[in-house]
Amino acid sequence: MRTHSESVVNQFDSQASAYLSSAVHAQGDDLKTAAAYVAQHMPASGVGLDLGCGAGHLSFALAPVLSKVVAADASPSMLEVVAEAAKQRDFNNIETLQTLVESLPFADASFDVVATRYSAHHWGDVPAALSEAKRVLKPGGILLVIDVLGYENPLVDTHFQTIELLRDTSHVRDYAETEWRRMLAAAGFEVQDKQAWPVRLEFSSWVTRMRTPELNVQAIRALQQGAPKQVHEALYYESEGSFTMSTGLFCCRAQA
Repeated sequence: MRTHSESVVNQFDSQASAYLSSAVHAQGDDLKTAAAYVAQHMPASGVGLDLGCGAGHLSFALAPVLSKVVAADASPSMLEVVAEAAKQRDFNNIETLQTLVESLPFADASFDVVATRYSAHHWGDVPAALSEAKRVLKPGGILLVIDVLGYENPLVDTHFQTIELLRDTSHVRDYAETEWRRMLAAAGFEVQDKQAWPVRLEFSSWVTRMRTPELNVQAIRALQQGAPKQVHEALYYESEGSFTMSTGLFCCRAQA
């Protein structure tokens, strides 16, 4: 029986190239906003860490405004994709490292910026990962958290988490804004800015990218079709299964 971390690696090793070309991951106002925030609040000599870097899109966004970015992920295949893409894009200041977010192999106060994008909903222990992020950040350093937002309404949230898990068995939880604020404060971070954007997910590409088994796809469609009005309205369900969720960005400072 695999551990959760092993399940995440197994799930994403075979999909690494698909995530590099995924429009949802490769573009977005969140990337531009994150890079602009770092450029405004951190000198170009700063060093950044991208936790759960996936195919590297956040690393690519931050590389032009920092002296070095360490792209860290548990998946060796993802890191190979990042290294090759960085080379093709002439980013010679991106390094890759295989590690788990809950146990980072860095000394205290090693980074000016720690960032993560579309990764935290796979983490088995978010408080432990945030504690590690705080440890490796310099006092006053920047933490950027970008992820799918869960819903404050329990009915909508239960439905949303269920279709996420059916689509991707390595999914743990999309946290709502109130949950994020509570966890960030407990870890010693002050949220200085928060933004959110609607993101439409085209159903076919959403399940194809994760190679969701057909039985699970059918279960998702059954849940969607049988969902109550509140769920349909919150997720903007379309007839063929496409829907719209929210991506949140939390810009934080590490407290001394």
